[in-house]
Order: sequence, then structure tokens, then C-alpha cells
Amino acid sequence: MNNYETVFILNPVLSDEQIKETVKKYEDFLVSKGAKMVAKEDWGLRKLAYAIQHKKSGFYHLFEYEAPGEVIEPLELEFRRDERMMRYLTVKLDKHAVAWAEKRRKRNKEKA
Repeated sequence: MNNYETVFILNPVLSDEQIKETVKKYEDFLVSKGAKMVAKEDWGLRKLAYAIQHKKSGFYHLFEYEAPGEVIEPLELEFRRDERMMRYLTVKLDKHAVAWAEKRRKRNKEKA
């Protein structure tokens, strides 16, 4: 099992209900493929550095999870097929990145 982090940007014209539904869909997809969710964060509506599909903002979400390597390709295929998805990035975390992510989560928890 490898550690991964996926950040994705959803279309800003979606309603809150549609956003929750989309996030739940991908979380369920990962769990059904044998992934263990470590953390998920909703970063909210943010301005983009450049326009994507003529949109200047998007809803950012982060998933951190442990999964076998063969899960990533089907996940990204689902992302490409979904018209609500504007961009995504999946990164395999090494031991240093995992430690940094734990510190970030702890720091965010203390702020809240």
C-alpha cells in the first residue's frame, strides 16, 4: 500500500449539493477499490491562477489515502470522464511527505 494525495478542482457553477455528491462519489470509488482514507479537506472556492474552461475560480478538494498502485489509473480515468472536474493531480507521497502531511493536519486541527 502506497500513500497518495489527490487534489482536484470542481466547476464553480455547481451547487453545494452537487459538490458534496461528487466528493462522496470519488471517496466511495477509492474505498471500493481497497483504499483507506487518511484525510480529506475542503479548501472551498478559490481563484485560479489562469482561466480553465473560461472559469476564473473553482472548488478545491484534497484526498489523502493509502491504496495499491493499480487504483490510481481507474481513478484518473473517472476524473477525465467527469465534466464537473476541471483539473486534478495525484502525487505518491514518500516518508518525508507523509510526515509533513501529518504536521499540516495537526497544525490545521489546532487552528480550528
